[in-house]
Amino acid sequence: MSDAKSEQPEWHPASWRSKPIKQLVEYEDQAALDKSLQKLKTLPPIVTPHEIWKLRKSLEQVALGKAFLLQGGDCAELFAYCQDDMIDSKIKLLLQMSLVLIWGTNKPVVRIARMAGQYAKPRSSPTEKVEGRDVPSFRGDILNGYDLNQRAIDPNRLVQAYFHSVATYNYLRAQLSSGIADLHNPLDWGLGHVEDPVVQKKYTTIVNSIRESLNFMKTIGADTSGQLETVDLFTSHEGLSLPYEESLTRKLRHPANRSVPNTASDAKPDNGSGESKATTGYYNTSAHFIWVGDRTRQPDHAHIEYLRGIENPIGIKVGPTTSAEDLLQLLDLINPRREVGKITLITRYGKDKVEELLPRHIEVVRKSGHIVVWQCDPMHGNTRSTSDGIKTRSFAAIFAELSAAIKIHHRCQSVLGGVHLELTGDAVTECTGGSQGIQDADLSERYETFCDPRLNEKQALELAFLVAGEHRGGNTVP
Repeated sequence: MSDAKSEQPEWHPASWRSKPIKQLVEYEDQAALDKSLQKLKTLPPIVTPHEIWKLRKSLEQVALGKAFLLQGGDCAELFAYCQDDMIDSKIKLLLQMSLVLIWGTNKPVVRIARMAGQYAKPRSSPTEKVEGRDVPSFRGDILNGYDLNQRAIDPNRLVQAYFHSVATYNYLRAQLSSGIADLHNPLDWGLGHVEDPVVQKKYTTIVNSIRESLNFMKTIGADTSGQLETVDLFTSHEGLSLPYEESLTRKLRHPANRSVPNTASDAKPDNGSGESKATTGYYNTSAHFIWVGDRTRQPDHAHIEYLRGIENPIGIKVGPTTSAEDLLQLLDLINPRREVGKITLITRYGKDKVEELLPRHIEVVRKSGHIVVWQCDPMHGNTRSTSDGIKTRSFAAIFAELSAAIKIHHRCQSVLGGVHLELTGDAVTECTGGSQGIQDADLSERYETFCDPRLNEKQALELAFLVAGEHRGGNTVP
């Protein structure tokens, strides 16, 4: 098999600039932009190659059906979300959901947060109508502000995004190392917000079961000190703002314990530096996992050109407009070595289209020889507007697509490796349905999203129970 990268033009972090680009950002002050980008290039990495490869090895296990991937967080993360209580609520919710999924799938769970960098959002139009007038669309805090007086694109926000990401991830790391995820004390995770008695009972039963297992391990001396006191929680965001991503892309030495197939080109010196391509690589140090969205995944465009050169695991959104030809081209461009778990295909069809489209894409990938992580995003294909024009999603529709995906993969002798959810640890009212029975008329009570509607903490945990039940044969009660 030939190395597809050798057939491509030489890659470097700025080679994307020679390609056509979607979601173009036009900065009026080029000098201010250059100053911000130069500042970013001098700042320390947010994540390290060691962490990135730790995630890649975990995703390899997911691709092989030996682990399950839970990815979730805000649709559009705001700088204002960089607060200890808001970060804590998301950490605890993801940990609670992962406990349920471990029980349901009987597999380790890999956790990735849409956090510490999810500041850019693609928009359908550069302008939107607010209060009867056309204004520039809000494109995420990394570019402009939600306030109507802050809609101008501001290059200083690129540096602000870095420091808010650093502060968020620093606190996340500190909390995990301080015992917030200690499985010996699962009931210390603040279950008071789960008011529904049925959900509360289900979760408590599972936690008690885990506690009994941990106590048994202690009794027989099989409890390895330290291994149950913390977990890995990786970060991710959509790689939309390419000037930002480029500025945080560094050529670094690979960790010694990485497992990557060598090729003939690996042994060649790289630009006379004396280092071989086998020992160094380009890493996006802004996050562990980067994904490309449905609007920017054109194989011959800038975003794919950038993503094909970095070592990070890459997510690709796959929807109704994804042709078999494009899918195959994307796989070969981004993963020419066909490394297991390098690519996560994030399917987002909608409940009415998943049965028609998912089997086709599974077959296309199988025939290609690529082994990917299959992940279901049941949120984006099930968005609707109420009669009052409020954007929302139905809990029933979300679960319908997710449930169908599980069954389709099983029928096609494939494995659904994970879920990708937009959620929050707060008691918002943005998606209808669930055990709370939220209706369209209730959405205005706490509709707080600045972009797409998110599952609240009760709906997210309930969804985890339902997914676990699907994996255990449809029985959601232990």
